[in-house]
Amino acid sequence: MTLAELLARPFGTVPDMIGFAASQRPEHPALILNAHTLSYAQLDALIARVASSLQRDGFGPGDKIAACAGTSLEYVALFLGALRAGAVMTPLPPTATPQNLNGMLANSGARILFQDRACALNWSTDALVDQGLQRIWIDETQGPDSWGAWLSNETQPSPVDTQPDWAFNLIYSSGTTGTPKGIVQPCSMRWSHVQRAATNGYGPDSVTLTSTPLYSNTTLVALLPTLALGGTGILMSKFDARRYLELAQQHRTTHTMLVPVQYQRILDDPEFDRFDLSAFQAKFSTSAPFSAALKAEVLKRWPGRLTEIYGMTEGGGRCELEAHNYPHKLHTIGRPASGHDIRLIDDAGQEVPQGQTGEIVGSSSAMMAGYYGMPDKTREVEWFDPAGKRFIRTGDIARYDEDGFLILADRKKDMVISGGFNIYPSDLEAELGQHPEVRDCAVVGVPSRQWGETPVAYVVLKPHATVTHDALLAWVNARLGKTQRLADLVVTDMLPRSEIGKVLKRELRERYAAEATAPRPSVEGPATQHLKDPR
Repeated sequence: MTLAELLARPFGTVPDMIGFAASQRPEHPALILNAHTLSYAQLDALIARVASSLQRDGFGPGDKIAACAGTSLEYVALFLGALRAGAVMTPLPPTATPQNLNGMLANSGARILFQDRACALNWSTDALVDQGLQRIWIDETQGPDSWGAWLSNETQPSPVDTQPDWAFNLIYSSGTTGTPKGIVQPCSMRWSHVQRAATNGYGPDSVTLTSTPLYSNTTLVALLPTLALGGTGILMSKFDARRYLELAQQHRTTHTMLVPVQYQRILDDPEFDRFDLSAFQAKFSTSAPFSAALKAEVLKRWPGRLTEIYGMTEGGGRCELEAHNYPHKLHTIGRPASGHDIRLIDDAGQEVPQGQTGEIVGSSSAMMAGYYGMPDKTREVEWFDPAGKRFIRTGDIARYDEDGFLILADRKKDMVISGGFNIYPSDLEAELGQHPEVRDCAVVGVPSRQWGETPVAYVVLKPHATVTHDALLAWVNARLGKTQRLADLVVTDMLPRSEIGKVLKRELRERYAAEATAPRPSVEGPATQHLKDPR
């Protein structure tokens, strides 16, 4: 059977595809991390040993396997070995608070945790071990609870007939806006990712460079299809712009998945133009807003296609903007991908007319089964059309333009309602981003006694910028509508971001409240003007 025939099947599994790659090109490099390389034969054998070890310990279909550790070859093998055993991988973010990690682990029901010593500095699991949790130190080879002692030498695990509706993994939301929720992604959803990757140019000769953590869906949607299709995955333990460029040049990288802030930091490297990036075929971006100006700069300076992917870990609808084909649409997030039904609804759950804004809801073959153990939360994000078709709510506000491209307004929860007017922070951020001395910015709503909420901007200036606070505030407010004007502007060294580049706006709101006693322009200043004369 050929690779094309395997991909044409209604369903397949990533571990089986890796087994096929190992049979075809056993010595071809599958994974590279620092100075270590695993061939497909080695990776397939390690996956089998992991599956055998889990089965030996009584883990099988539906059982949860948790991991909280940094990027490593062992981590990837653990993930894939759990899948081969039919178990459900639960990657936990080491950066989460101990309280949230305890909650995630308890919610998942995992009876075994693979942890490294660096993670343990933040989250001590000794008490959980005393309560019966099996813990394996994934970064150690010696000792009774080490990876080396746990791993079986058996390379023939019992076969498992994986079904499309089985859970593939349980990925927890960031928890930046509340209690983290476990997103159950079925095996059918991951298989659709593999098939999609093949249409996006991934294949046996692909070299994919990933630099985001292994617990992130951003990483998995690029790395897992690369391995399933027989390509080579280059991993980074931690993102560094210069190191990224060195690896891209050294390994002749063809594909990459980056979040927007990483594109910016790479392009900002003073040595960027001296690196040979000519092997790049396709670059992808997801997980955070990607400004039109930054897209344009990537297109101008970095070889290869550029595709922005809009979607959620929960799945549902996906949009793709082929920026290289539509340079006049860089202000959009593209059009719905093939097989994806994306609609816009109002607060009453009714579809909005063409040209009007509404919340994005999407339906496709790539959809989560639900939030694990949280049926009420699952129902909150579901929407059904009159025919009963299931959609996933995104919480994002957008409108379609005349060509069917989606223009993103903002997150519904981030929208500022000031005196009855809806203000979309992304609109204000776009205007601020036009100033030649602004490098980065974020707009949040803060409480206002008179208007309920009012918009405030946090701005990172470019090196050697000379613009003053008052001058920049006056400049942007002169360009904004009366209903949009900023009440205040705070210059800061950097914006707080998650590891996948999302601005932590809750932190900014909390910071502003904490600094409210510091001398600054009145919060009721410019914002009051728009309510005296709305238009």
